[in-house]
Amino acid sequence: MPRDPLIGLVGKPSAGKSSTLNSLTDATSKVGNFPFTTIDPQRAIGYLQIDCACARYGLSDRCKPNYGSCVNGRRSVPIELLDVAGLVPGAHQGKGLGNKFLDDLRHADALIHVVDVSGTTDAEGKNTRGYDPSVDIAWLRSEIVAWIRGNLMEKWGSIRRRHIAIKGNPVDTLQGQFSGYGSTAAVVARTLDKLALKEPLEDWSNETIDRVVNAFTDEKFPTVIALNKIDHPDADKNIAKIAKMQDPNKIVLCSAVSEIFLRKMAKQGYIRYTEGSEFVDTRDDLIADGDPDGGGLKEMDEKNKNRIENLKDMVLYRFGSTGVVHVLSKAAEVLGLVPVFPVRNTTTFASGANDSRAVFRDCVLVKKNSTVADVGRKLMGDAPIAYIEGVGGTRVAEDHIVGVGKDDILSFKIGRG
Repeated sequence: MPRDPLIGLVGKPSAGKSSTLNSLTDATSKVGNFPFTTIDPQRAIGYLQIDCACARYGLSDRCKPNYGSCVNGRRSVPIELLDVAGLVPGAHQGKGLGNKFLDDLRHADALIHVVDVSGTTDAEGKNTRGYDPSVDIAWLRSEIVAWIRGNLMEKWGSIRRRHIAIKGNPVDTLQGQFSGYGSTAAVVARTLDKLALKEPLEDWSNETIDRVVNAFTDEKFPTVIALNKIDHPDADKNIAKIAKMQDPNKIVLCSAVSEIFLRKMAKQGYIRYTEGSEFVDTRDDLIADGDPDGGGLKEMDEKNKNRIENLKDMVLYRFGSTGVVHVLSKAAEVLGLVPVFPVRNTTTFASGANDSRAVFRDCVLVKKNSTVADVGRKLMGDAPIAYIEGVGGTRVAEDHIVGVGKDDILSFKIGRG
């Protein structure tokens, strides 16, 4: 299955980006038969949790994904992550690993900005106390905007003259400059539509160009803000400040270190824990609930018992979870991702594999406003498609927009080229 879109993780040194990446990719109970989690040192596979189509049809007991897993209708779908390194102030001027940072960034469809909300690391990731993490959010965006604006203004005179000479349209002219950021004409068109500019491109002022670059940045690099280290005593005041400054729908509170610790303890048989849950059961908890064997869990030492109890109080009960699972879900939300289930048979939902009873073996994530034809190209490449079937064998038009529960179960019938 194709693995795009690509979600980039950014964050200054010591913000917890590596811990967050590890907690997103170490889906210990979710990997199923997916053969790997690491692609190369900078790319990895995370697992996005979605509602599977099997639950819609009461077939959860027969759902056996080729990749990821499905438990009681809750499916973990592989999604590719990119570790974007080298974020420091002045990156657009080449400071730190600035050039590499920006070059990696251009490949991402959305960003997760991991922010140390404890305020215990400064702008360069060095230990301190009382640092204002809202500053990090502002300068990440300003670095991207300055990078794009600087590249555009460097050639603006030539761009403008060519635009006039060929009587170009703004979308084509800007896409010629923005394609290097992984943009498409559709992204540029949406950017300009939102601004509803009246003046022609050749008359744009510096202020208008600034507006265009800012709007393009928002459209091309939608960003989720992952406020990490929420269990630190100084985190609350910083969370409150940032919540007033940023769109709350793009903020996720998380503790990546807590998630990694809980999964490790569960894997070693000391606790029962499902990633994303607010509940942790220890041997003592289960004995108190009437299970004399404590669920077969191992006895913990006092240090780990105390750590688990503190983690429950400071993270799970206060915030509802460690937040890590919600980070990817929020990134998928800002991208408007739609899960589509390609099947061989749209009546039985089987894929024609050896285990004919298994349903919904595959799932692919597509971007919002994708048509049935877009899904076909993503799955089949240039293979000629004779026709497309939806649920129950009904024919589906190629220009239909896919959505959750709407033309999201499809069978592509190959024709002759």
